[in-house]
Amino acid sequence: MTRTALQRTTATGWMPLAVLATAQFLVVLSASIVNVALPRIRAGLELSDTGQAWTVNAYVLVFGALLLPGGRAGDVYGLRRVFLVGIGLFALSSVGAALTPTAGMLIAFRGAQGVGAALLAPTALALVLTLYPDAKRRGVALGVWGAVSGAGGAAGVLLSGLLTDLYGWRAVFVVMVPIALGSLAATWRLVGADQPRGGSLDALGALAVTVGLVALTYGLSGPWPLAVVGVALLGLFAVLQRRAADPLLPARMSVVAAPNMLMALLGAVWLGLFYFLPLYQQRALGYSPLEAGLTQLPLALMITLSSWITGKVSGRQVLPVGLLILATGLAWLSRTPGDGTFPVDLLGPTLLIGTGLGVAFVRLTAMASTGVPAADNGLAGGLVNASRQIGGAIGLSFLTLLPTSGAAFLACAALTLLISALSTRKA
Repeated sequence: MTRTALQRTTATGWMPLAVLATAQFLVVLSASIVNVALPRIRAGLELSDTGQAWTVNAYVLVFGALLLPGGRAGDVYGLRRVFLVGIGLFALSSVGAALTPTAGMLIAFRGAQGVGAALLAPTALALVLTLYPDAKRRGVALGVWGAVSGAGGAAGVLLSGLLTDLYGWRAVFVVMVPIALGSLAATWRLVGADQPRGGSLDALGALAVTVGLVALTYGLSGPWPLAVVGVALLGLFAVLQRRAADPLLPARMSVVAAPNMLMALLGAVWLGLFYFLPLYQQRALGYSPLEAGLTQLPLALMITLSSWITGKVSGRQVLPVGLLILATGLAWLSRTPGDGTFPVDLLGPTLLIGTGLGVAFVRLTAMASTGVPAADNGLAGGLVNASRQIGGAIGLSFLTLLPTSGAAFLACAALTLLISALSTRKA
């Protein structure tokens, strides 16, 4: 069955989008839901500072490193088939994380969640791009995609606070299981099977880029020789792509190189914000996990609203303006005092940040799929997700070296201004 035939065998209307967007919500939720629970996880499993960071990074890094092979696997073996395998693995690893008795096993299960997410996230986006090909419906679909992605980040913080206070930190992993299983069942029923493109997966290229990205990111936060190894492996990957008959990242994808570079920078801002904000709220302001989650509701609502609106409007200045709003909010947040209050010191900057994040995410996602052939939709979905996640992991490695959360927020504001300048130049 061709990708065109996929549209004819899939449930009509917006129900498939709702199901696939729920899967994307789950992916983002898993990245943020542990943040508020980290102090409780640290106490329960006796995590070190490094172990605490890797409870987040094990997921983000494995997810980001495998997104390119995951997206291409969808093109080669079938988008729906790879999606279902990914979300099934995600559900199983969530059960493992909830039951784990040791810190090492928790980090391993978080890595397994990343593998599942790397299979389901790019194929879910590729299915959306395939099912809604015309400009108007695709714009609406990407607006919804951005809304649930943003809401997933903030909802993770809220759910984490609520569940951690009521049931303990293990509940943050338990809650993901029924969502994953429900998405699997609904996709099986509502989304038709597509015909695989055929060909073969560039296994050697996939190995080089995956190990290279893992080594680079891990080396940046610890043993620096690994970073050198990572750079060398990524150089090898580039050489292999020029020689491969069916490369993992073909030269024709250069059409979306610029927006993916910008998405990598936005990923550093995104992950830095959702890592440092709940830690600042709990350590400096003394918030409980539940309070930290509740006070991020306005942020979630603004990301959702601005993403939805951005999907319906056009104009070259929308992205630069949104990024300037985001930078202003981050700079304001960096000046929040240690004895600040939510109405006076946090509400204003988080509303600005939410507005800017929604605009930036939707616009850059749309740019990263423009001009890509339908047969490469899986790869495009993997590439844009990989750019954001690897940019986030590398960015977090540097941001954690800064002395205070205020300094981290200010660095994120500077990165946002750089994205704005580059986006204006590329427009």
